[in-house]
Amino acid sequence: MTSPTDDPRAYLAPAAFIDSDADNVVAFARRVTAGETDPVTKAIRLFYAVRDEIPYNPYDNFRALDTYRASATLARGSGFCVAKAALLAAVARAAGVPARVGFADVRNHLCTPRLREIIGGADIFYYHGYVELHLEGRWVKATPAFDRGLCDRFGVLPLEFDGRHDSLFHPYDRSGRRHMEYVNDRGVHADIPARDVVALFEREYPKLMEATSPVPATRFREEAEQAEAAGEP
Repeated sequence: MTSPTDDPRAYLAPAAFIDSDADNVVAFARRVTAGETDPVTKAIRLFYAVRDEIPYNPYDNFRALDTYRASATLARGSGFCVAKAALLAAVARAAGVPARVGFADVRNHLCTPRLREIIGGADIFYYHGYVELHLEGRWVKATPAFDRGLCDRFGVLPLEFDGRHDSLFHPYDRSGRRHMEYVNDRGVHADIPARDVVALFEREYPKLMEATSPVPATRFREEAEQAEAAGEP
């Protein structure tokens, strides 16, 4: 998992999915960190930019490898947790901050009825993605998945990041309902293990994998609003 002997310099190079050398990724990193030299402040700015400028969208073509690629996520303008983790790691590397991706299986207690039906009624979400950033000599976790607008619709507290403390999903929402539970740690990686994710999704979420074209990110927001209005968990 996270080892203090890991050389952070190994997590600065571009990779197939964390393509930190892509033109749009470099431009995004430069825009967000313009005039800033402090790595912690850079990381904070990049976290909030990815969190809120790229809406969370759990509906996509999950068989397509570009779904997991940072530059493609930025071009698309939305993404699910793994895609947004790839993007945050890529823009961090582009800004000179070592970054790697971590994965965990989570139990999500707040889910729209449509999404739950598509994933076969399960409440375990495999390969939830987050990022580890090397700041001030240590690895710090950051989770940019849920944008503020989506959190407001779900009644979930948006995750904050100060560059010094781990930013992981809250166990409870604003009203005290169970929100997110980490049930299995899949470790950290220098790049997105996209083919492993696809294979597991094919086995566990066959209906989700039927989609061949992305659905607008607004769809999930609308579902969240409808579920909240109906009092559905």
